[in-house]
Amino acid sequence: IFLENSAEKLGLGTGIIVSEDGYILTNWHVAGDKYSQCYITLESGEEYTGNVLWANQDIDLAILKINTKGLQYAKLGNSNQVKVGENVYAIGNPIGHDFLRTVTKGIISAVNRTIKIEEEENISYMEDLIQTDAGINPGNSGGPLINVDGEVIGINSVKIASAEGIGFAIPINIVKPIIEKFINTGKFEEASIGIFAYDKEAVKYLDSNLKLNSGIYVVEVIKNSSAEKSGIKEKDIILKIDENEINTMGQLRQYIYMKNPKDKISLLIQRNGIQSVVDITLEKR
Repeated sequence: IFLENSAEKLGLGTGIIVSEDGYILTNWHVAGDKYSQCYITLESGEEYTGNVLWANQDIDLAILKINTKGLQYAKLGNSNQVKVGENVYAIGNPIGHDFLRTVTKGIISAVNRTIKIEEEENISYMEDLIQTDAGINPGNSGGPLINVDGEVIGINSVKIASAEGIGFAIPINIVKPIIEKFINTGKFEEASIGIFAYDKEAVKYLDSNLKLNSGIYVVEVIKNSSAEKSGIKEKDIILKIDENEINTMGQLRQYIYMKNPKDKISLLIQRNGIQSVVDITLEKR
């Protein structure tokens, strides 16, 4: 913990208590994969071992559980209502143990941001992010971005090292259905279509000539998945899911997280300018 880069080397970060009985939301890169364990220190100084119950590397989120009751927990807001220019606050433990429980203030600089991440020769994209100029450093990862009403609207995640005053948070609405299922039932079985897609903000990185006015662009169909079995192909554009318009991967994830494996959904897709409806039975991820 005394290393200058302790937050990066040891995975030190921040978490958000989301229920009185010990469910905690944080980043995947802080908590690790499902079935991992990590160590939690509350503001009171009490220490716990946390068990990671769900994690998703693609959106850098994880939910873990500690064995306790009676915790004070955060109120979750509605990230769909975030407006550019509104005041926000970031809370966390920047740069490890030296600056515990730091609060920084800023505004919402932009919404629906997509950033390109290059790590160990791998390139990926994070979409639908909230951009803020509130001070966010590595140890802030997993901490809340809150509005003036004290509601969590985002989970602080990544920072562009080459730019000053630019931080990003994952919208809270993406993960709210998962939190609700854990709190209400004690479990979450993740349903999946079996695709990976990008929105119009991300496709420009893939092909500058590709124009996407609406929907999401399928870049990968997982082999033997429900999507493949139903005839979904790469380069298809998904316009609607069960009559709901879809323009970001975050909207798709939020909707699927409300479903269960074996539930049936319908997708309106466009292929070579022709629209058609595809029925899919969701599978367990």
